[in-house]
Amino acid sequence: MARKTDRAEADLAWLVRRLRIDEWIYPTAAIVAFVVLWDFSVRIFNIKTVVLPSPGQVYDSLIADWGELAPHLWFTIYEILAGFALSVVIGIAIAIAIVTWRPIEKSIYPLLVGSQVVPKIALAPLFVIWFGFGIEPKILIAFLIAFFPVVISTVVGLRSVEVEKLYLARSMGASEIQMFFKIKLPNAMPNVFAGFKLSITAAVIGAIVGEYIGADRGIGRVLLEANGDMETELLFAGIVLLSITGVVLFLIIDGLERVMIRWHVSQRLGE
Repeated sequence: MARKTDRAEADLAWLVRRLRIDEWIYPTAAIVAFVVLWDFSVRIFNIKTVVLPSPGQVYDSLIADWGELAPHLWFTIYEILAGFALSVVIGIAIAIAIVTWRPIEKSIYPLLVGSQVVPKIALAPLFVIWFGFGIEPKILIAFLIAFFPVVISTVVGLRSVEVEKLYLARSMGASEIQMFFKIKLPNAMPNVFAGFKLSITAAVIGAIVGEYIGADRGIGRVLLEANGDMETELLFAGIVLLSITGVVLFLIIDGLERVMIRWHVSQRLGE
């Protein structure tokens, strides 16, 4: 019991070291400086609200319209997380297949690259025709935009393991499954998490693109209506919410990375 307590205390101390105050000072100062410059520019140049509202006006709109924005925000977050989850499951599976079987790489890899050339906004109307105006098209578009970074990063990570380690493990009688879970996958985790970070931000874009094409709910729908009604304060409030959502989701992935691969040199160097 004492050993478990000591381990928990050590983990907590490690997290405290990783979350040093200097990691928050610089981004917070940059945000404050940006908001001050924004407000200063609006006042000095006497910019009309319909063109660029002040930070205070955006904040007032965010508070006044929160009752309307909150349900749309949760709906969009659900789309983002669902698309991201699909990209993780399917992307990692495709990456493992590409690394494991050469014919799969030869046949699927060019299709994956070609699929990224097609603008996703061009596919969105087709998804609406095929699946209607429900949540499914938005999740699919978020998935299509988000899964490619997961595939590429995972493939690079799985292939970056030193051949000598594999030879040594094979000489000691390790099976392919054992080498995958003991050597290849741990070695690939930094790359995998890099793909996750790119994927979660891409999923935010995908969800909004889907809502722009056709939706009765979501922040994208709010932005379209605010733009049509020339409610610039509400428009900026929606953009701020999306930005905060993307940053929070990114930080969650970053936090999971710090906890799950704390042994990696990329994490130890920051201590």
